[in-house]
Parts: sequence; structure tokens; C-alpha cells
Amino acid sequence: MKIIKVSDYEEMSRKSAKMFYQMIDQQPNIRLGLATGSTPIGFYKYLTEFLQAEETDVSKLLSFNLDEYIGLDPQSPQSFYTFMKEHFYQPLGLNQGQTFIPDGSVSDPDEESKRYEQHIREAGGIDVQLLGVGTNGHIGFNEPGTPFNQRTHQVKLKESTRDANARFFDSKEDVPTHAITMGIGTILDAKKVVLLASGERKADAIYQLVNGEVSEDWPITALKNHPDVTLFVDKDAAAQL
Repeated sequence: MKIIKVSDYEEMSRKSAKMFYQMIDQQPNIRLGLATGSTPIGFYKYLTEFLQAEETDVSKLLSFNLDEYIGLDPQSPQSFYTFMKEHFYQPLGLNQGQTFIPDGSVSDPDEESKRYEQHIREAGGIDVQLLGVGTNGHIGFNEPGTPFNQRTHQVKLKESTRDANARFFDSKEDVPTHAITMGIGTILDAKKVVLLASGERKADAIYQLVNGEVSEDWPITALKNHPDVTLFVDKDAAAQL
């Protein structure tokens, strides 16, 4: 595991985006695994700026998102599709055939999970997977107790996760109770994993990743089993290291 300590959120966002920009520039047909939430907003800002400034060819890249809420229309302001459209798809002019994200509005989430897993497999897998981490150590929406060999699946969200995401909704009651997420096994299949962590609320999870035992109690520790992980961590998230 390569650990890159930075001073603050801005430096983390800029340096991680520069890494992705260089990988896209070197491999135009790269298959990206991408994440949503507050942590990668700065990352997407810098990445789109780098790609646009250099007029990088992005017509061949493919993107696969980690997860999506169940019960939200893709066009909902709170959907992860809307997030990605605003922060990545539209700024780069990506077409629908380049962007993949689970459809949480379907009547059969289990079947959608299988379909999404098949899409990833048919594309040749993920070259580099971007991750954030929850305060309880979840990656994607894989909550504590998720088996490390789990593939894309439907999950019931922990109350702590719904509490953390309530800031994106009018109230906690509006936060969906379930989601479709890439499984930990799916994530570990990526050739490279890049994890972003910022703020003291993430310090416990980062301590477990670096110094803890591999345990399903902390899903993030599954990354100890991956051969190529880069961790970008600011001083607050690294406070216990």
C-alpha cells in the first residue's frame, strides 16, 4: 500500500486528480471505477479541469459507478446518476455508452445487480477504482459484516450511513433505506485502487486500514488483500497513524 499524506482536502483532491489525469492520458480506453459523495467533489473538479486544459481525448474511456440508491429515479436531484452527470459526464461530454451506473428505479434490484456485474465483466473489468470510506469503514455501500467475496448486490443501509447522507436530502426520512452496490469482491478485482480520506471523522477507518486486522467488521480492511492500493489521506484523517 502506498500512503500519500497531504495537508488538506484541496491538496488531496488536486494530487489524486493529477494521478487519474495521467492514467487517462496514457490509456485513453481506460475503464474507471468511480465514487460519489462529498469526498470526491474536489477530485472531479480538478480532474475535469486537467482533462479540458490539455484537450485530452476522453471518447474511449468507460466509467462504472460504485453504487446507487434504490427507489430514486435516475433524474432525481439526490441520485448518484445526477451527481455524476453534474460533476463528470456533462463537463467532459461523455456519451451514454461510456457511463454505467446501477439503476435504482428498477422493480427487481437483485436482477439489476446481476446485470451490472455482467456489464463490468463484459467490459474487461475495472482498471482503476476510486473509493471513499464511511465512518464505519464501509466502501461502496458494503456495510460492516459484508463478506469479502460479495459481488454487486442489494444492501440495507445502516442507520449511521443514512445519518451521514441525510445532509443531501430534506430530512433523514427521505434517505433511501437500500442501495445497489458493487460488492467487495468486485472492488478487489480492480487492477488498482485509489482511496481518498479527509477529515477526523475518517480517522478510525484509516487506522484500521493501516494498522488493524483484516476483519469484516471493518470492510475497508479488505484492501489489505489488494496488491496495488494508493491512499491519499489528509492530516486530520491520518491523525491516528
